[in-house]
Amino acid sequence: MTIPTEPVGSLPRPARLQAALADYDAGKITHQQLKQIQDDACRDSIQRMEATGSPIVSDGEQRASSFATYPLTDTLGGTGLADTLAADGQYFAIFTDGHHRQLPRLVRGPFRYKTYAAEYVKEAMKMAKKPLKQAVIAPSMLSLLYPLDAEIPGYTREQFLSDLCNECEKDIRQCFAAGAARVSIDFTEGRLACRNDPNNAWTGRGMLRSFIDLNNRVLNRFSNEERANIGIHTCPGGDCDSTHSADVDYADLLPSMFQMNAGYFLMQLASENNRERVYKLVGEHSRANANGVKQVCFIGVIDPLNPRVEEAEEVAGALMTASKYIPVDRLGSTDDCGFSPFSIDKKPKHGSPDAARDIAFQKIAARVKGTAMASDKLATRSQSVGRSA
Repeated sequence: MTIPTEPVGSLPRPARLQAALADYDAGKITHQQLKQIQDDACRDSIQRMEATGSPIVSDGEQRASSFATYPLTDTLGGTGLADTLAADGQYFAIFTDGHHRQLPRLVRGPFRYKTYAAEYVKEAMKMAKKPLKQAVIAPSMLSLLYPLDAEIPGYTREQFLSDLCNECEKDIRQCFAAGAARVSIDFTEGRLACRNDPNNAWTGRGMLRSFIDLNNRVLNRFSNEERANIGIHTCPGGDCDSTHSADVDYADLLPSMFQMNAGYFLMQLASENNRERVYKLVGEHSRANANGVKQVCFIGVIDPLNPRVEEAEEVAGALMTASKYIPVDRLGSTDDCGFSPFSIDKKPKHGSPDAARDIAFQKIAARVKGTAMASDKLATRSQSVGRSA
């Protein structure tokens, strides 16, 4: 038996690329010059990830402003912001080190993406020798673009949500059409929705149920075969080596999260204090039949926020423990989070973005090796049980 393993998506952007983004915002270089540097970073990301032995790779999101804003703006600095948006939206999250990330604000309809993730897939397909995955943003996150307590004149919230679901569906379908083997939906706001931050207006409003329902509005448009390759990623955030909701109990999230009819889930777990308790929760609440697909549970075995490189034996041990609670045919491994969900990320605990980038590939290699070790051990265990039966 082989336990599947795959990355979440992002990798630290090289310092050269982060400097180029700042120069592009300042008008010092052209978009073509920026693209050349992005091309180099994508090619390096794919080649180095392939060299780890990873069975599926990504471009590391080197072209995206962030996991959340790629459909809306060219850079985190706001260059190329779609003309239906203003920069002064609500906070997406306030992190434990005090910094925050902010979303744009929708000022008029109709809502449309400026950039689809398939554009990244098309470029990456020219560089990759192995199957590609692509991460996309959840409709639940982008629903926060609409004002919380007001209505946009001439464009109701329901009109917006209808347009939003259409755009999210299009984003996923175009990724598959461009050649992506897998598409995972970033749902980091799920855990944050269970938190009540008095400094962040949207949290504490009990929005998790509406998030789940909205995401299912999109997922349910896909066939069973398609949904088997559509995943959901959850984590407590991972930006500038800091989190936004690690204090939220997974017991508050998982029962609802597994009501989404996705074929697989990528979950932060390596950095959890009581991992075995959460493995048990995952086993209890994930579904063998989610509207026609089995839910495969990719547990996080790598902590991108910690510069220490995990040993392959640690990875294997975590998977062996998880297999006590999660059926082996529905068990996988992943990283806790993308290594740099936002394009500008100084990586303070790592020393520099370039150092963090080198460490990321070492960690991915450990995940791949450790997952293979666990696969072998579980196969041996299964054979032993079969002989003694």
